[in-house]
Amino acid sequence: MNQYQIGNNLEIVRDIKCDLIYIDPPYNTGRDFHDYNDKWKSMKIYAEEFLRPRLILCHSILKDNGNIVVHIEPKNSHWVRFLLDDIFGEKNFRNEIVWKTGGHAKNKKQLGRMHDTILVYSKTGKFTFNPQYHPYDEEYLSKTKTDARGQYTTTAIHNSQPEVNPRLNLRYEWNGHSKQWYTTKEKMQQLHDEDRLAYGSSGVPRVKRYVHELDGIPITDLWTDISNTQQGEKVDYATQKPIALLNRIIQMYSNEKGLVVDIFAGSGTTGMSAIENNREYLLTDINPKGKEIFEKRLKKVKLAVDKPN
Repeated sequence: MNQYQIGNNLEIVRDIKCDLIYIDPPYNTGRDFHDYNDKWKSMKIYAEEFLRPRLILCHSILKDNGNIVVHIEPKNSHWVRFLLDDIFGEKNFRNEIVWKTGGHAKNKKQLGRMHDTILVYSKTGKFTFNPQYHPYDEEYLSKTKTDARGQYTTTAIHNSQPEVNPRLNLRYEWNGHSKQWYTTKEKMQQLHDEDRLAYGSSGVPRVKRYVHELDGIPITDLWTDISNTQQGEKVDYATQKPIALLNRIIQMYSNEKGLVVDIFAGSGTTGMSAIENNREYLLTDINPKGKEIFEKRLKKVKLAVDKPN
């Protein structure tokens, strides 16, 4: 492991088992990126003759608790989604992530594209997922209240539409209000006794959520906080992705010491992120330039680590 190999990925990546596969394959944009020519005669040829056998390979080398993350552009994402549904199974679809890449170029024929599509599938129903969180910002914290335990916000503890999801066992009277609550009467009493309920003027309680007990604001399937500029990390390789993007994907969909595979490795950002996040890696690409750039990036990191304070 921990290699970057040059050649046909169908021939290189075989008898292994990995925890996460991230691929940013050619999109069939019809463009020549100099590092590679991203053009096929048709999307059908691209999907069936090029991408399908490689996704089948990915399925075969992925562990049962593993995930595959496929980075693609919206124009072609439905073709890839169809392949992934067919190979990995519709029930193993996990998320379609929208990553805001930026760009304000004028387009007089259609709306300008400002996002990429990232598709996530698992091998089975038992998959690795580590939720990630944004830290609370000043705007959020400014809306909190404070008591002896610290800063808190409140959330509803009763169902405002009980007819949609009736739970008769959770219907009871509390503090003069008969509602369908989210917790049992015994648990409600415990929360009251521990001063974890806040009562409004009408007497309806809300549960206190203390900032220091929470993980943060959950990251959802809309990613607008990662820049596509790669400031300070840009290398001479077309379609390079920012390491912050790979850091999030690797942290979210694999565990430490796991093996991360990228069969369209390009400049090796997946490998750089794997090293940074204590994962093993296996990279492949058909373009020798990608490996040369990756080795230079590795050397810079090693020099920075070995440099005395």
